[in-house]
Amino acid sequence: MDNQLLERYAQIVGADVIDQLQQLAKPLKGAHIVHINSTRHGGGVAEILHSLVPLMRALGLDVTWEVISGGEAFFHVTKSMHNALQGFPIPINQADLKVYEESNAQEAERLHDTLKEADFVFVHDPQPAPLLRLTPDRQGKWIWRCHIDLSRPYRPVWRYLRDLVVEYNASIFSMPDFSQPLPHLQYIIPPSIDPLTEKNRELSPEEIGEVLDRFDLNEDLPMVLQVSRFDRFKDPLGVIRAARLARKFALFQLVLAGGGASDDPEGETVLREVQSAAAGDPHIHVLFLPPDAHRDINALQRAADVVLQKSLKEGFGLTVTEALWKGKPVIGGAVGGIKIQVVNHHTGFLVHTPEGAALCIRYLLFYKEKRKEMGRKAQLFVRENFLITRHLRDYLSLMLALKMGVHERIELETWTG
Repeated sequence: MDNQLLERYAQIVGADVIDQLQQLAKPLKGAHIVHINSTRHGGGVAEILHSLVPLMRALGLDVTWEVISGGEAFFHVTKSMHNALQGFPIPINQADLKVYEESNAQEAERLHDTLKEADFVFVHDPQPAPLLRLTPDRQGKWIWRCHIDLSRPYRPVWRYLRDLVVEYNASIFSMPDFSQPLPHLQYIIPPSIDPLTEKNRELSPEEIGEVLDRFDLNEDLPMVLQVSRFDRFKDPLGVIRAARLARKFALFQLVLAGGGASDDPEGETVLREVQSAAAGDPHIHVLFLPPDAHRDINALQRAADVVLQKSLKEGFGLTVTEALWKGKPVIGGAVGGIKIQVVNHHTGFLVHTPEGAALCIRYLLFYKEKRKEMGRKAQLFVRENFLITRHLRDYLSLMLALKMGVHERIELETWTG
């Protein structure tokens, strides 16, 4: 099974890429690697781990994926923390911090033996960040993997979190702009997508047509699509405004598709706001999808003529990568990791306002050949920079550097412009 999995990736990225991964993994065999995050389903972190962990195991590595649990109060605190770290001035009071710390203390006790004996522990995002301090007898190297935009955090909240992460052996950020001064090694590793998953594999026209029929979408009408969690940072209301402006010049259907994540308590509120804004408009379709609707998302992305990701804040934006991989130009908010994926006028357009997005929608719908040219560039760009095999290569290089005691800063910058 392991060899079969590696062979499937080799068919897409080439045998030389897989050979390199095997060489990097060889010195790490026997090491126990643990990934920890706060949800098994929903959001980019979980998606990456669903692919990364089996691929690491296929290379002969001993890998465990742990998910911390917490009550509704815990996830309200961590959502506020997430928003504050992305720049919103949201104070977090002592009572909320106590909930955060007590939940982590319970998880540290439950996971103690696993964490104590691990050779490498990857702690993803703020939710489980206290676990290092709560494991004083740890033996391995601990890495804090930050997936969010920390470029301009709300300082009181960042100071609190910084005290928790300074003791880590290393940190990983998705872009240089996201990093903050820390007294340890920092690595720049962009996220990635897995071309073999149900969300990204090739689909037949019949499979795509079945999904469109099920959602009552018109195959003969151009489709503009945004796929994302119903989150204010994804600006779904701005997308609706952009679509209505663009529809003055071109008729098309807008599809807003996505779901929620178990660690995001605001999703239902935002969904209701979007449904209210779209009410009565026959050309706007709001699709609330379950976490496992991967084939549906794949089909929608492949059927779309234009894809948007008009985020106001964005750690990276894996839905952008997915659409680019399927040969679709993306109109993206000029924020966060979208800026290193959407090469302006080549793989899509970067915008700042609904009005700007509307102009780009109009342009791409009118100029079909330009749209196809940008789509070809987009797929090649992802193949070279944002597939899971590159992501794993960077992680293996990081672990080797820590194992061998490299003391200078290392940046694994792999994208090409």
